Amino acid sequence: MVKLSYPVSALACAAFLSACSDNTSSVPETPEVSATPAPAAEAAPVRTAGYSALRNAYFGDLHVHTMYSFDAFIFGTTSSPDDAYEFAKGGSITHPAGFEMQLQVPLDFYGVTDHAFYIGVLREMANPNSEISRHPVAAGMSTLGGSVERGAKFQEILAFMRSEDGLEINDPVIRKSAWDDIIAAANRHNDPGNFTTFIGYEYTASAPDRGNLHRNVIFRGDVGPELPFSRLDSSNPEDLWNWMDGNRAQGIESLAIPHNSNGSNGRMFMLTDNSGRPLDDAYANQRMRNEPLVEISQVKGTSDTHPALSPNDEWADFEIMPLRVATNLYSEPNGGYVRQAYLNGLKMQAEEGFNPYKFGVIGSSDTHNATYAGEEHDYWSKVGLNDATPVLRGSVPLAEPTPEGELYRDTYYDTWSAAGLAGVWAEENTRSSIYDAFRRKETFGTSGTRMKVRFFGGYELPAADDPDMLAQAYAGGVPMGGDLLAETDRSPGFIAWVAKDPNSANLERLQIIKGWVEDGEAREEVYDIACSEGSVDPETHRCPDNGARVDISDCSITQGVGAAELRAAWQDPDFDPDQHAFYYVRGLENPTCRWSTWDAIRAGVDPHPDLQPTIQERVWSSPIWLTPAQL
Repeated sequence: MVKLSYPVSALACAAFLSACSDNTSSVPETPEVSATPAPAAEAAPVRTAGYSALRNAYFGDLHVHTMYSFDAFIFGTTSSPDDAYEFAKGGSITHPAGFEMQLQVPLDFYGVTDHAFYIGVLREMANPNSEISRHPVAAGMSTLGGSVERGAKFQEILAFMRSEDGLEINDPVIRKSAWDDIIAAANRHNDPGNFTTFIGYEYTASAPDRGNLHRNVIFRGDVGPELPFSRLDSSNPEDLWNWMDGNRAQGIESLAIPHNSNGSNGRMFMLTDNSGRPLDDAYANQRMRNEPLVEISQVKGTSDTHPALSPNDEWADFEIMPLRVATNLYSEPNGGYVRQAYLNGLKMQAEEGFNPYKFGVIGSSDTHNATYAGEEHDYWSKVGLNDATPVLRGSVPLAEPTPEGELYRDTYYDTWSAAGLAGVWAEENTRSSIYDAFRRKETFGTSGTRMKVRFFGGYELPAADDPDMLAQAYAGGVPMGGDLLAETDRSPGFIAWVAKDPNSANLERLQIIKGWVEDGEAREEVYDIACSEGSVDPETHRCPDNGARVDISDCSITQGVGAAELRAAWQDPDFDPDQHAFYYVRGLENPTCRWSTWDAIRAGVDPHPDLQPTIQERVWSSPIWLTPAQL
């Protein structure tokens, strides 16, 4: 194990911040879809100034709503896709409540993903010169006031949309105009080598029980389909995949990224298809062809795991959003969390020969303000005027108690998080390079801070501090997102590394999470593999407490404790070459204040007693999957 505190070794930083792209050890178990092939006569692409065969880390957000999303607009968001991209590059946007929003550090890539469901329609309802503004359900849209009035109008329109008359306002001309502008804005702001944009949208389907089945669809190139596929076409995600397959056959490559499985009431990762039939190889192939990634963290909570599913993981109870999306209904954890899906996928692979749940991971925001907001100390929540103040989001007391004696607003907004963030390892900051990283699942997600993580597995790995580590690791192993074939006579090695966000807290520990199938049962274990202070206890696999603390009176943190970088070479002490397994990395920061505590401090009140005052920001790698030797 190696711990590095500032100043970080220049040699180590150079080694881990880039990597070669050669990969000869991968044993893929599910079909991969490459980028749409170029014509044979096409010249080799011109590399940008930032190109490195030793891949770079890039951060971005692939879940962004603007004025074209029905819910964003009605709650005050008038920012356009152009505004969203300018913001991501470092510009400022005015929040519907009047304050300015600006990133401390610009992002590397961004994708506007407005709801395809009635895309652009509510904005046109508020245009008094439009024909749709004269529809009865549009009455008052151009003169909406505060959040209460907007909320009532939203419920009225939503009820109409869900009625048998709802298609009256699903104007194809409005939808086409909005979609064309989204595509054009992405192409206007795409700047190879400096800033990457992706054409995208959200497929906003739900199960009959309000279980969330939402996906963001991201396109590789500079063209999209005539119109996006929405829940009005079908609420069955399998129909979305059929549509994507059809587009791919026409040269329009895309992938879908499920999000908020935590609010799906157990439906996102079921053991049957949408019709209740047992899963099979064809289902697994189609799902993995179209959904190689999953969103593990965002504003509406974290979907890694749940305390009920991982009772022996002390860090499982992290930013749990317990409800079905946009409801006050409890969401069943079983079938709704990524780690359990990985485990169920292993069981299916072991017993039936296919795995529909081999996702890589990213984080993103789900902002409905057009603006990524992942910083706890600068939190502007998600839904415009609806949650624009600490009182509205339930983090500080009401001016007067309610008639029932409640001191705080009764809202699920207090279960929300500062946004997640997507990370990739790619040769350069271009659409093709970043998208190809999505496809090979060399991706990671964070809870909002810009931690970087590397993860390799193999049998010919170098020492973790070898100056040529990355080139050798790619040549002799596989990176995150890859597959290893077990060998009967030796255990594979792993190299893991995490670097802190320079603008956030130091690191506390580095972990590997293992899942495997033993005697027909799925099992999991969390191993600490590098500690900021002391060493890992070989019996408990845990680091000692490093002493980092938070003063919640002012959110100051213990100084001089923790690491700027943690890395380790590790071998599984319980390795069995006959077992299917996966491994992924989790890196944890020292504790810091949650956004709700920052709200309370600024208001001069005590933190809400029912909310966690602090959190540990974290990063998750995509897994490496291991296939038994005898297969």
